[in-house]
Amino acid sequence: MRYRGEELNYRQAEEYLNSFTNYEQIPGISYAQPGYSLTHVEELLNRMGNPQLAARTVHIAGTKGKGSVAAMIAQVLSASGYKTGLYTSPHLLNLRERIKVDGSLISEADFAAAMTEVKPFIESMKQDTSFRQLTYFEALTVLAFAYFKEKQVDFQVLEVGLGGRLDATNVTKPLVCIITSISLDHTQILGNSLGEIGKEKAGIIKPRCWVVLSPQPDEAASVISDICREREAKVVEVGKDVTWHKISGDLSHQSLAIEGRTSKYQVSIPLLGDFQLENAATAVAALEILASVGFAISAADIVRGLAQVKWPGRFQILHEQPTVLVDGAHNVASIKRLVNNIKAYFPNRRIVLVFGTSCDKDIPGIVSELVSLAPQVIVTQASHSRAAPLATLVAEFTKRGIKPETRETVTEALSRALSLTGRTDVICVTGSLFVVAEALDYFSGD
Repeated sequence: MRYRGEELNYRQAEEYLNSFTNYEQIPGISYAQPGYSLTHVEELLNRMGNPQLAARTVHIAGTKGKGSVAAMIAQVLSASGYKTGLYTSPHLLNLRERIKVDGSLISEADFAAAMTEVKPFIESMKQDTSFRQLTYFEALTVLAFAYFKEKQVDFQVLEVGLGGRLDATNVTKPLVCIITSISLDHTQILGNSLGEIGKEKAGIIKPRCWVVLSPQPDEAASVISDICREREAKVVEVGKDVTWHKISGDLSHQSLAIEGRTSKYQVSIPLLGDFQLENAATAVAALEILASVGFAISAADIVRGLAQVKWPGRFQILHEQPTVLVDGAHNVASIKRLVNNIKAYFPNRRIVLVFGTSCDKDIPGIVSELVSLAPQVIVTQASHSRAAPLATLVAEFTKRGIKPETRETVTEALSRALSLTGRTDVICVTGSLFVVAEALDYFSGD
């Protein structure tokens, strides 16, 4: 692929990336216009020598849990001695979090070198008017593929950015595809029913490949099953073929037993929340498939890798006395799970909620779930273009009998929450990964 243009530094590389349309910043705009396809991404990668095909691929779609499952699988592959790339989104504090090898963020120098490598190919594509312009996410995905090839990774674990069928990551030939649990989210882009969303997610399934399915709502399950049959995919169902049960847990980890198709595992994960048990079982289902097709992944590697996994911002405790809990839940299904987990972990504790979300979310549905905590509420906004207006959030809580306070910034909201709470109270920060990211930043000095 050696075709270098001018050498970029990191700031220039990031500026170049920011010159592309970033749909993560634009609420409710569909990237999937009629006739949209990935031919422009495929052509670019073809001109670069198809770096996306250089490593073995695990590809993960779904509404909830796909990042956690990706992190778990990548950690176990690294523990098994395989050099492993991990590509996830969005990032919390630093763009470079999205691209890792064996747990280490891509360095600024490597990011700049990869962009230096990729830019001339992108620029030559721009001259060809028969191809669509790349988006921010597509350009970043291409950079990740180039970096993973340069680093000669054995595996690349790829989290779908949005949907599946038309996502920039859907240009590989995966050994295993995974679809984590599906619920209603991004409906203006992916469809208004679980069936429509399921069809978009199942767009990653390739003919005759292995597919791991987390437990799904019936409507999504039937659509995905039809697509698996059409494509003659080999399916492993979590909850049927691979099962789990919780053994114990505290505020730093939880232990569970997983009954796989080939082995039984007793594992401990440093992640909280019942949803992480399902995610761990899903990861094990995929890892067993890789072991069955000849990769050296032992039960001991699985146990060791899962014990080391890191995935911040999901039911994570940042501070004690008072307990500060952050969770990036941002749709009705994930908020419902968060509420249930808070009730299970912190029964009869006073809850102060710091809440902000994006304007394209089901705000009435989310607020309806949160009010069952009978919380004291502070609504706020992340410094992000998609942040929902404070007045909208206030109106939804007020309708349901809770009069929230408002604070313009997450920092001010956290400061206010800490001033309101005693040692035994719980501050829960949720509604958006953007809000959670600012909370992580706030407490990083602790």
